[in-house]
Amino acid sequence: MPVKNDATQQNGSQEKFQFDLEAVRAKARQNLESGAITQAYAGNREEIIKILNEALATELVCVLRYKRHYFMAKGIHSEAVAAEFAEHASQEQEHADSIAERIVQLGGEPDFNPSTLLERSHAQYVPGNSLQDMIREDLVAERIAIDSYKAMVDYIGADDPTTRRMLEQILAVEEEHADDMSDLLELN
Repeated sequence: MPVKNDATQQNGSQEKFQFDLEAVRAKARQNLESGAITQAYAGNREEIIKILNEALATELVCVLRYKRHYFMAKGIHSEAVAAEFAEHASQEQEHADSIAERIVQLGGEPDFNPSTLLERSHAQYVPGNSLQDMIREDLVAERIAIDSYKAMVDYIGADDPTTRRMLEQILAVEEEHADDMSDLLELN
């Protein structure tokens, strides 16, 4: 017998929310080795794991580039700019950690292999010679990340809402980073 909830649907209809709790409980006991991935999962796990590993590589390359820029920043505005580089490196590392964790939840393995990192990364590792060059290269990388994450979100759609939400949160931070770099570019 279905367990019913009195909530109405978002579309304004008066249909009642229906949820077969007994069937869900029975399905939850099957395929326990799949962890968080239930029969209701609609995404192409192999493809999503592949694109998440590309996102992981991109984030790791960005961490490395921002760290280099932090240590190499010189000039009149370098202290404030270096602090921004350090903050962004830390946030990119958080993104990498979240992505790696989600890959494992999906039954995959996060690829941290340094010998293929640049091949899998959407962003490039461009060191930059001056503070202006560093800021410009970081802005370019952030713009690449923004377009990459938007494409990933569109691809995943409603098939994997957990991964989509994670990518949307990362996308929002990447947009903030691009805005920060754009502001810094105007100052220098």
